Amino acid sequence: MTSRLTIATWNINSVRLRQDLLLNLVHEAAPDIICLQETKAPDPLFPADLGARLGLPHVLTRGMKGYNGVAILSRMPLRLIEATPDWCGKSDCRHIAAEVETYGAPLTIQNFYVPAGGDIPDRELNIKYGHKLDFIAEAGAHFKSFPPHRTILVGDLNIAPLEHDVWSHKQLLGVVSHTPPEVAGLNAWQAAGFIDAMRFFVPDDQKLYTWWSYRNRDWRTSNRGRRLDHIWVSKDLQTSLAGLRVLTEARDWPRGSDHVPVLLTFEIDE
Repeated sequence: MTSRLTIATWNINSVRLRQDLLLNLVHEAAPDIICLQETKAPDPLFPADLGARLGLPHVLTRGMKGYNGVAILSRMPLRLIEATPDWCGKSDCRHIAAEVETYGAPLTIQNFYVPAGGDIPDRELNIKYGHKLDFIAEAGAHFKSFPPHRTILVGDLNIAPLEHDVWSHKQLLGVVSHTPPEVAGLNAWQAAGFIDAMRFFVPDDQKLYTWWSYRNRDWRTSNRGRRLDHIWVSKDLQTSLAGLRVLTEARDWPRGSDHVPVLLTFEIDE
């Protein structure tokens, strides 16, 4: 006997500003777990009643004032995994991990917000780009040392690795988020034991985006998107993959984020 479980990941770009849009997400897709990035709220200011209003009463947050921040909201109980690395020694609230009680053995949720990396793809000229490369290298080395098991890794990884993850591979090769060093680092991280669950459902030769710039007013017509948001699963969960949905319509929600939610459904043996 199997049970269905749906997990959503979304860079909400301020949870306090856009918390009501989470009601839209619950109404549209009824996820069992929501992972948020860029919450921009220190833990004491995270909306205290948000989980209850969404029907996801188990909430874990790791936030700071003004920027970054991650959170997990769940229908099932969560247990915070406290022994997580301090990536690049910055303590900047870019990662939270938890075990979630499911119908069989627990699942581990890894929720990441990778640094954007600034505008100049040169670590000597741009310390933000260097930080990004160091972050993904540390993450790859960590999971290589501790291979994932029953693990779902989600988040805004701020890299579009494949040719059809961007609107123009040729024009964006020199643009931060699609440069060869970033892609190589992300691929090494994924090779530590994960499967790209989105591309399990959507072939590599098909366009797949999750982000459209605020600067592009008519985003649907131009469709200059990038796939910056990802869901990976450990290899032992591949047979549980049951469905994928990119909630593209969320890009048009009033005061919406420039990212859209991504939802992955599993069929898990009880």
